[in-house]
Amino acid sequence: MKPFARIAAPLTALVLAGLSATACAPQTSGSGGTADEKSGTLRVWLFREVGNAPKEKAVDAAVASFEKRHKGTDVQVEYIPVDTRAQRIKAAFNDPASAPDLIEYGNTDTAGYVRDGGLADVSAEYAAWDEAKDADPTAKESVTVGGKVYGAPLFVGVRALYYRTDVLEDLGIDPPASQAGLAAAAKKIHKARPDLYGLAVGGAYTYGALPFLWAHGGELAVKKGGTYKAAVNTPQARKGISAYASLFGNANCPADKCASLGGNATVTAFASGKAAMAIGGDFSHAAVEASKVKGKYAVVPLPGVKKGSIAPAFAGGNNIGVLKSTSHRTLAVDLMKTLTGKETQRRLFDAMGFLPTYTDVLDEAATKEPFVKPFVATLHAGAKSVPASPAWGQIDASLILPTMFQEIVSGRKGVGQASDDAARKMDAAFADAR
Repeated sequence: MKPFARIAAPLTALVLAGLSATACAPQTSGSGGTADEKSGTLRVWLFREVGNAPKEKAVDAAVASFEKRHKGTDVQVEYIPVDTRAQRIKAAFNDPASAPDLIEYGNTDTAGYVRDGGLADVSAEYAAWDEAKDADPTAKESVTVGGKVYGAPLFVGVRALYYRTDVLEDLGIDPPASQAGLAAAAKKIHKARPDLYGLAVGGAYTYGALPFLWAHGGELAVKKGGTYKAAVNTPQARKGISAYASLFGNANCPADKCASLGGNATVTAFASGKAAMAIGGDFSHAAVEASKVKGKYAVVPLPGVKKGSIAPAFAGGNNIGVLKSTSHRTLAVDLMKTLTGKETQRRLFDAMGFLPTYTDVLDEAATKEPFVKPFVATLHAGAKSVPASPAWGQIDASLILPTMFQEIVSGRKGVGQASDDAARKMDAAFADAR
């Protein structure tokens, strides 16, 4: 493999797996690549992570295997910044002559990229791929739009409950087994230790709030007549929204301090010793291990409403897709399989801690590294994703859900009004995306 132009500056990793693009490419008019060359150069764009060398090593091994199988091929990999990916990919969709053959993309971008005509339908090849039968259903859903497959999952990310073992033991509190128990434990901790948030929560932490909405039977949206209709203002959704909003206030996490917090900030509060509990991802483990709470914490699945149940978590992660414009269709699909296959995912887990997307490889990872077990249990319990609509990029970029939560926890609006307003904005976005 010949490395393509490397980006030197360190960049933010895609740790909030499922980060949506803030801009969508316009519809392309071309019908895609017509040739299917069996040799030559294939170009790949992958995301650059913070500390990218381990990822490069795993990718290099996959590429070497591919090039050995396909004589006369040369794979050029470019690691692109996550924060400018929208512009780069938009340009690639509009200029097939300079576009790569494959791209890494966030799983919430799938529907938008399909709408824009950039990704190739690989349904037939995916169905015939032996390894695909072991794909986690939620991971497969992340590459599926309208019943067709537009790529292969690369890794998945979910969140669970981090808690301070020393604090809970000192106060005689068991790890929470229900959401009511979680709220009670958080308030008991803050009352006994006013210098600690019982549970760090954030008004801008959408993916920390969604498990509460889903656990109460709510949905973000439901599909009706070929499009989506917002459901955040249904009675079930409002129960979940209210449950999350109840965690803000002087009894746990004061609204004036916590309303503006996002996911990274809540994990930072836990890692810095300012919170006894926090909702964090498998991708947060390294940061917590490197913090002052090392050796004084544990992780369990975020509990659901019923005692002993697991709340549905947002399944984030990244995929690899073949561009419709490639002139190396067969080779590109095979390279996609190599980059996302079980062996590469094992290497990426060992190197980066990325959770595999195959159920058997996930179980291997949990056996190898005990810290993975609560996240694997969460996946097996049934994780969920955002609506498979190109509108999601607009909804996410417009901060519709964070605005709703912040309006509620700050007291500016009640749950009913705030959820109605959010539903109207979401419906407008869904209508625009038709």
